[in-house]
Amino acid sequence: MSLKDAQQRVDAWVAQYEEGYFDPLTNLARLAEEVGELAREVNHRFGQKTKKAEEPEGELGMEMADILFVLICMANREGIDLQEAFDRMMAKVEARDEHRWRKKSVKSEE
Repeated sequence: MSLKDAQQRVDAWVAQYEEGYFDPLTNLARLAEEVGELAREVNHRFGQKTKKAEEPEGELGMEMADILFVLICMANREGIDLQEAFDRMMAKVEARDEHRWRKKSVKSEE
């Protein structure tokens, strides 16, 4: 699924409801909450903070998807084409960082 498809899917879902998209500050607060949930899960898995015995195992993919959903809501509300923005961002980093990192060696089969 492309970003454009994801934006259309979220828009169709939101369009069912009278309330529509939340305002920008509410969405920003929601985004901060979701990033916090991802940070908590990463800290539990890889950091020094262990989970309490009664806490269920979290799912990194779902936490990331929650963030993506809120970002899509923000983009849709503001009329931003995320596919176009993402493509421009990738072109920027591909040009800017082309020689910044050591590339992996390509092994030829002989």
